[in-house]
Amino acid sequence: MSYSKIIAGTMTWGLWGRKLDQTGMQHLMHHCLENNITTFDHADIYGGYTTEAEFGIAFAESGIRREDIQLISKCGIQLICENHPDNMVKHYNYDASYIVWSAEQSLKNLQTDYLDLLLLHRPSALMQPVEVAKAFEQLKSQGKVKAFGVSNFTPSQAELIASAAEVTVNQIEFSLTQHEAMHNGSLDQMLLKNITPMAWSPLGSVFREQNEQTKRVQQQLFDLIAKYNATADQLLLAWILKHPAGIHPVIGTTSPQRITNSVKAMDIELELQDWFLMLTTSTGHEVP
Repeated sequence: MSYSKIIAGTMTWGLWGRKLDQTGMQHLMHHCLENNITTFDHADIYGGYTTEAEFGIAFAESGIRREDIQLISKCGIQLICENHPDNMVKHYNYDASYIVWSAEQSLKNLQTDYLDLLLLHRPSALMQPVEVAKAFEQLKSQGKVKAFGVSNFTPSQAELIASAAEVTVNQIEFSLTQHEAMHNGSLDQMLLKNITPMAWSPLGSVFREQNEQTKRVQQQLFDLIAKYNATADQLLLAWILKHPAGIHPVIGTTSPQRITNSVKAMDIELELQDWFLMLTTSTGHEVP
């Protein structure tokens, strides 16, 4: 399965962010396509179970051909909200029947006949690989989902599901300020198993928080901007893109300019020592 190298994350398109109307979503979709971003990342829970349907309405009237984009969704998290009044506590559900039902709801809301990728949103202590495999097999045989994967899974949790079902993607948190996946075996395992890594929050906390770490990183980025003729966010993405696992950053911005900037990061080849300089600036110490 082929996805655009930069993926558009839709979590903040609706109620949980910009609250874009139909026209706003259509403009953003077209802007993404103009910049070769063809993959759109969803989850059933975004916007309190509302954003997929809003995106679907906009997409249906956008004039965009279904075969020109890839749609990702995630399932499993059960939120306490008005759209799911029976949920008394936040929990996870990976029963085969629920996975199938959730995928079918996403198809209905997104107004499409198939998903390019369905992910288990977060691991559950109660998930049973055979149940997951049963759902995946049914959805694939019916042509409703092309490929499957997981999200926020450790290597052992991913292997647990892979013991019964094919896992093609693991979407994890990864950035210059949150790079545990380089040390806990996650990216190593994906590289070994030919699993595609996707990284949410790829800019990390650099622009969201002011602390000693982010101050160091911001200063280092400032020093590198002129050398690479790049913006700070482009350098952060270029740092991720240099990893040999072939990571696909999932960007959450709704700013057209920042979307355009993100794509240009693919043209930046960080020098080896600059890559390690950025890492050591983030950690505050040299590598072992």
